[in-house]
Amino acid sequence: MDIAFLVLLIVLIILVLVLIILNIKNKKDEVSIVEKLARFEFNINKEVNDLKNDLNKDIDGSFDKMNEKLERKLTIINDRVNERLDQNFEKTNKTFTNVLERLSKIDEAQKKIETLSSDIVSLQNVLTDKKSRGIFGEVNLKHILSSVFGEKNDKVYRLQYTMSNGTIVDSILFAPEPLGTIGIDSKFPLENYQNMVDKNNSAEAREKYEKLFKADVKKHIDAINEKYIIPGETSDQAIMFLPAEAIFAEINAYHTDIIDYAYKKRVWITSPTTLISTLTVVEMIIKNMERDKYASIIHDELNKLGTEFNRYKERWDHLSKSIQSVNKDVENIHVTTDKISKRFDEISGVEIEKIKLKDK
Repeated sequence: MDIAFLVLLIVLIILVLVLIILNIKNKKDEVSIVEKLARFEFNINKEVNDLKNDLNKDIDGSFDKMNEKLERKLTIINDRVNERLDQNFEKTNKTFTNVLERLSKIDEAQKKIETLSSDIVSLQNVLTDKKSRGIFGEVNLKHILSSVFGEKNDKVYRLQYTMSNGTIVDSILFAPEPLGTIGIDSKFPLENYQNMVDKNNSAEAREKYEKLFKADVKKHIDAINEKYIIPGETSDQAIMFLPAEAIFAEINAYHTDIIDYAYKKRVWITSPTTLISTLTVVEMIIKNMERDKYASIIHDELNKLGTEFNRYKERWDHLSKSIQSVNKDVENIHVTTDKISKRFDEISGVEIEKIKLKDK
């Protein structure tokens, strides 16, 4: 602003000097020149003041606009900061809520684990008794049979079945030939197995328990072979059901001599998984046989239907020939009727002509 003002002053001085030089030549107009100079000076001062005022207004307006822009930007920044803070607070609140929910679920899971642990302890206590283990195996076997064949399907299986020799097998399976009737008995050799796999026992003790475990399994195989394989009543094979997958895996992995012994005795060792697979195959065989049986029945009925249809065709052909013969007779009668009608017409025409001739 100061530089512009100085420039204007310099321009003013130069103009004044020019006017003075020009007006020196005309001495007569000195008074008017002074007046003009005074007016010119007044106008110059007014314009300078106006210029100063305009510059001040522009500067003030620029500052006001700048302040408004700054205020708007600060307001926008403040709003964005508040929005981000609200979002972060909401996310933090959700995270905290989720953490509380997870903690409550973990607490519930911990309670369930404690309950399960007590159940496992009670199950171990139950399985320590031989009679309880027998009941456990029978219940497991019943559940598998009912899952595959349905509840109380006496045509396929029966529980606690009395054989002709007076023994009672846990389940009897009425499988189709060539399998035949097969006895399924549950066995659970547990004590010596647990001692055999217990790492806390010495190698000598574990070896002793291994021999006892093998003796237990072979004794069960012999009992099943003697009691539940009856010539003429059952198939020449039977199934020993082990309700524990671990024992079944132990036998198949490390004691192949037991598998060979069972094979010689025609006793097949199964676990829950392998028994389900075996029974599923038997179920498919039964369904296929039922389907084949109904297919043969349908085939016989279709043959009978074909015979009846041939008889129907013969009778229809005979009736058709009779209808054609009658139709031909009807046509002949129709022709004869037309001829007779024509004859009657001719006779009637002759009589009329005779009557006309007589009149003439």
